[in-house]
Amino acid sequence: MRVRGQVRVRGEVVSGYPEVPPEALRGEVRRITVVGEDVLHRRCRDVTEDEFGTPELARLIDDMFAAMWVAAGVGLAANQIGVDLQAFVWDCHDEDGVRHVGHILNPVLDDLPPGARRLVEGTEGCLSVPGPYMELARPDTAVVRGRDLDGRPLVVEGRGYFARCLQHESDHLGGGLYIDRLAARGRRAALRRMEERKAEVFAERAARAEELAALR
Repeated sequence: MRVRGQVRVRGEVVSGYPEVPPEALRGEVRRITVVGEDVLHRRCRDVTEDEFGTPELARLIDDMFAAMWVAAGVGLAANQIGVDLQAFVWDCHDEDGVRHVGHILNPVLDDLPPGARRLVEGTEGCLSVPGPYMELARPDTAVVRGRDLDGRPLVVEGRGYFARCLQHESDHLGGGLYIDRLAARGRRAALRRMEERKAEVFAERAARAEELAALR
């Protein structure tokens, strides 16, 4: 059962979570890659067995949270900070008012059975396409399976906007962007709006980076 105000960390209900995630406070704010950069347009490599549980992997997750917070995003994939690795993080509220926070490594989206696949139009944007938001249809439920930082199996389920987030970040790790799912006219419009707004967006991120630094 989902209850307004509930918090789920990696799918599990918890009593609460700081408004600014501790991962973001620990992490280094890294530059977010922009559409056209090679790392965004190819499949990321899997996390290997010897990488699970390492300080380097933990630092990467912290840095991803910091970059996501500064960019006011709800999800971020590793290649969005230039790292070729199957990993993404999220801090996303759904329509029921539930906050979802977490990370997942080597994620795989379940194939939905025909009866469970209901497409819903929704507004979608991307931190690597700074500025525009476009309408895009996606299934309104998603289940992603992977592992946590220590290599433990992890299953995360989402509905509505959070399902959209899980699918969007999974696309990134396969080398895809949401604008690749748009018709040619919509893709051109998104890129045009990005050029018009990206300077403003970058200025907003710089201000939030200063705000995060002040919180440390």
